[in-house]
Amino acid sequence: MSGADDSPLAAHAATPAELRERIEAERAGAPFLVLRGGDGDQRLFVLEPAVTRVTIGRSAGNDVSLEWDTEVSRLHAELECLGDEWTVADDGLSRNGSFLNGQRISGRHRLRDGDVLRVGRTQIAYRVPESPDSSPTAAAGSRPAMPSLSETQRSVLAALCRPYKDAELATPATNQQIADELYLSVDAVKAHLRTLFGYFGVAHLAQNQKRSYLAMRALQDGVVSRRDL
Repeated sequence: MSGADDSPLAAHAATPAELRERIEAERAGAPFLVLRGGDGDQRLFVLEPAVTRVTIGRSAGNDVSLEWDTEVSRLHAELECLGDEWTVADDGLSRNGSFLNGQRISGRHRLRDGDVLRVGRTQIAYRVPESPDSSPTAAAGSRPAMPSLSETQRSVLAALCRPYKDAELATPATNQQIADELYLSVDAVKAHLRTLFGYFGVAHLAQNQKRSYLAMRALQDGVVSRRDL
């Protein structure tokens, strides 16, 4: 079974451009799917309000076609919108089964923000922008729940993300800019950022990537909302 690091939402697996693409989709407001194609590139599938049923399978006729994955059945699973909630079902459609957060499913299951559906070798993440009542279901092997952030840590994150308010291709705020905005010392800002790098699982990245990935991850996970900017 694929590990959590293979998830389409894994921070280290996405380029800054791919993270920006997700944020743009979140701004549009509709739920969407995130997966990687046979070429490894990120693919998004928006669940438009007019759409109530989505088929997933290897056949080209499916809404989400996974032609490259030989372990996926021609018609493998389906998503259906019931009321305002999206659900997933396999119901014997596939030969190899479907797995939600590592558990094989039978019947119909409600999807929550952050859930990861595996069909064949392909993992498909479900995202709900700014969802007030939908929280991620913990995936087997996923990173531990992030500790509660202090008010200062949240302020540092918001200041770091501030340049993204009006520009998709922005550069995160510098330590000096954050310090000036929050009336902190630069050393204090650095200390808070080091802690946040660990919380968000980006401490292992190259120094020139950490800040961008932290900002993108904070926005993607909803820790910093557009209203905060």
